Amino acid sequence: MKRALITGITGQDGAYLADFLLKKGYKVYGTFRRVSTPNFWRLQYLNIFDKIELISVDLLDSFSIIESIKISRPNEIYNLAAQSFVGASFEQPIASGEITGLGVTKILEAIRNIAPDVRFYQASSSEIFGDNTFSEQSETTHFNPSSPYAAAKLYAHNMVKIYRNGYGLYACNGILFNHESPLRGLEFVTRKITNSVAKIRLGLENNLELGNLDSRRDWGYAPEYVEAMWLMLQQDKPDDYVIATNETHSIKEFLNIAFDFIGLNWENYISVNEKFIRPVDVRHLKGNYTKSSENLGWKPNIHFKDLVEIMVKSDLERWIKWQKGEHFAWDAWNYPNEKRILSRKLKLER
Repeated sequence: MKRALITGITGQDGAYLADFLLKKGYKVYGTFRRVSTPNFWRLQYLNIFDKIELISVDLLDSFSIIESIKISRPNEIYNLAAQSFVGASFEQPIASGEITGLGVTKILEAIRNIAPDVRFYQASSSEIFGDNTFSEQSETTHFNPSSPYAAAKLYAHNMVKIYRNGYGLYACNGILFNHESPLRGLEFVTRKITNSVAKIRLGLENNLELGNLDSRRDWGYAPEYVEAMWLMLQQDKPDDYVIATNETHSIKEFLNIAFDFIGLNWENYISVNEKFIRPVDVRHLKGNYTKSSENLGWKPNIHFKDLVEIMVKSDLERWIKWQKGEHFAWDAWNYPNEKRILSRKLKLER
């Protein structure tokens, strides 16, 4: 039986990957960071919480990383742990660098010293391309990070390549473009929209504030993207791969499909608040997954309109259950309205 260690198993990708690997017959270990209120709702939502061995790890602590590898004795390690919200990285740039960047080097060092035969997957990000002028981005496109998050991810991306080339580790970067699902966190604009659309439809909310509505992204379906992670570690040689849909859509398009699903016009409910506009924004991302298609045999099946409708439908069903008093693993019912959260001014002074 193969053994896998997933860092950040409580996140969207971690939960879906754990479910995928369990179905493949893996023994799955997952790391989580101890906080005052546990965050296992995604694992419970997928009914896999009791099937996973959980290990408390902090990426700032090298010894806890080493201990997790000794305990799990993995064949494969998937590093999905990070400070993963781009907007928050402007508010906590140092923490983003330490966790999202240096934390990866600590894992690579641990592997090099005590488990050099382990196959390692690093969750890279399309954000490392930044605000670029290319019509689409592939594995050979120039990197131009536009946020502390992206800069930290690029540092980690390069360290993976250095350890692969310098020490012969089997280490891959998955350059994943935006990928969403009903398990996406409410701080991300896609789930923020679909959750509010559901509440508006049910009369629980009457408006939503957003930032830049013209940003364009390549959005895919998260459960399909975790399969690509696994496929990368099954190849004869390690390499880096872009995972995307080869399509780009604006937030306005997302809004249009989401509100159309409930029969309303989004323009009557949406307003722009500069609080949610980043100091440096990425205007356009569109991935080219040709290499992944040719080498991994991977391609997306769920496209943009279906993705949006899946998410809206899921949030509607949750709020309807909540209105009926049903109890189930979920995040939104206990999530503070972002209007009540004070943050730094996210617009550069000129």
